[in-house]
Amino acid sequence: MLVTAYLAIIFLLALCVGLELTARRLTPPQSTPTAVANPVFRRFQSIFLRAYLLALWADWLQGPYLYKLYRHYSFLESQIAILYVCGLASCVLFAPVSGWLPQVLGRRQTCLLFCLSYSACCLTKLSTDYFVLIVGRILGGLSTSLLTTTFENWYVHRHVEVHDFPKDWIPSTFAKAATWNHGLAVGAGLVANLLAEWLHLGPVAPFLLAIPCLVCCGWVVLTDWGKEEAEEVPEGDKQKLPLGTPNGGETRLSARARFSRSCFDGLRCLLSDRRVMLLGGVQALFESVLYIFVFLWTPVLDPHGPPLGIVFSCLMAASMAGSLLYRLATSTRYRLQPGHVLCLAVLMAFFSLFMLTFSTAPGQPRPHESFLAFLLLELACGLYFPAVSFLQGRVIPEGKRTSVLAWFRLPLHLLACLGLLALHGEISGTGGGEEGSGTSHMFGGCAVMMLAALMAVVSLFTLGRNDTDLRLEGTRGEGEMF
Repeated sequence: MLVTAYLAIIFLLALCVGLELTARRLTPPQSTPTAVANPVFRRFQSIFLRAYLLALWADWLQGPYLYKLYRHYSFLESQIAILYVCGLASCVLFAPVSGWLPQVLGRRQTCLLFCLSYSACCLTKLSTDYFVLIVGRILGGLSTSLLTTTFENWYVHRHVEVHDFPKDWIPSTFAKAATWNHGLAVGAGLVANLLAEWLHLGPVAPFLLAIPCLVCCGWVVLTDWGKEEAEEVPEGDKQKLPLGTPNGGETRLSARARFSRSCFDGLRCLLSDRRVMLLGGVQALFESVLYIFVFLWTPVLDPHGPPLGIVFSCLMAASMAGSLLYRLATSTRYRLQPGHVLCLAVLMAFFSLFMLTFSTAPGQPRPHESFLAFLLLELACGLYFPAVSFLQGRVIPEGKRTSVLAWFRLPLHLLACLGLLALHGEISGTGGGEEGSGTSHMFGGCAVMMLAALMAVVSLFTLGRNDTDLRLEGTRGEGEMF
């Protein structure tokens, strides 16, 4: 497995470079010349990306060795499953709070809270006490909820409400962030492997490295973002704002009322439009399987001695290759619809999970086949996320998108929690002697969930086969979706 992992990362990085060059040749950049030439926008974009990318880098550093750290502390797989469940459950509990806090504390202050809570989460990894680690997972759930909403919330608010830049410029910033995000994920695996294995600092080292990254992120938010916000309201007008009212004089009462109204509007949109409900079902099923996969990939491969940081980089590089393939597939040359790509991604994920059901069978593990199946699953993820993001933008009204996506995440995390609890129960019921059987059964259950997601995708596009909103702009009117 050691040689396989290093050969795989070399091949995947070369593949990504080749796909990127091909994608640039077939789909030249469509950046808005005015946005590129506008120095105020470029400065604002740079200020945001400096903080956001530091936060993402700190998050990725914690991915490769989390499970390995718990095993290093001699916890059983069933105990580790509970730790993961605590993290997912805290995501469910804090998801509404992450939308409410920026309206009460202010957006910049909530980003500072993220840096503080995630740093505390990393510090708990120094302890071998099970209760302290549970507290760390709860803090991690809060931090993840804040990371997925608060930074983008700050950027969009200032882009539209303060600077009054055109909304068409927003995708250019997040496209740049997504491009960097893939590279950061691959690099995080390599750096984590360098610290944990090459320098023999142990699996806790990447978590300690994440802390100064979060401190730097907090410093950028405190200083650069603070200067940016200081330009929002003239000094003479600031005295007119009531004390203790962040974000332009908004009272705590109105913030709560607006948040409650936003939640109910999102639920109403979800229940009234069958397309939105089906898309939410696809997201809940597909992404809950990914959370279970995040737990299982290390115990499947680690007994066979691969460098986990390099394996993590391989998985992230496969995801990057999938996103580049999406760009190629939906280019003007190939003209595949996002609906086609989404269906292909779910089908590939089902096939990979079907493979894992047999490659992880107790008594006859096949780690090379499992590794190949994991790469196929990550390739499917690279195709899935841009496709589902496009469809969400077309199906969900812009003003209700944040609250609807928050409702999507509720069943997503609940399904993942139930899956890990089922795995914990099966392992505990066998006294720890048939862990391989539990893993194989769990992958079988995930394959069934992915099959259900595939049926939801087919239902979605059968329902909207003549719906032009579900097609790319340049290919509308060229026939049905399927």
